[in-house]
Amino acid sequence: MSAKVTEITEELVQPILTDLKLDLVDIEFEKEGKNWFLRIFVDKPGGVDIEECGQVSERLSEKLDTADPVTVPYFLEVSSPGAERPLKTVEDIKKNLEKNVHVKLYEKMDGEKEFEGILKSCEEDVITLEIRIKSRKKEIQLPYEKIAKIRLAVTFN
Repeated sequence: MSAKVTEITEELVQPILTDLKLDLVDIEFEKEGKNWFLRIFVDKPGGVDIEECGQVSERLSEKLDTADPVTVPYFLEVSSPGAERPLKTVEDIKKNLEKNVHVKLYEKMDGEKEFEGILKSCEEDVITLEIRIKSRKKEIQLPYEKIAKIRLAVTFN
């Protein structure tokens, strides 16, 4: 049910986002406790504000009521993905070159399952990260098929 709901929701929300010049970051349909939540994460260069989230919510709510893809009661939430947002697509990754990212792998590489560093490049099947090991920098390549999750990471200097 979850995959179908997110697929239909994406079809319904995309024209709204195009009209408002916003990007779709992610859609989640999850049960938390007794409640179901349909969450839409949107963004744009410079970030989104609460008014824009409200516009998406109102317009999408009408479309969801008409299409009726959700068969259980749920809460609709539209928000910014936040400073440490996930990078879901290759295009998303490419837009964030030279930014700090956190990567979780499905299996260990070089004895590690998580890496944090500067995203240096994004090729067809691999990303390159510049990581720090004590006081020196090292570039590592991580194949896409080994990446479970990648997100922006906030650093404090």
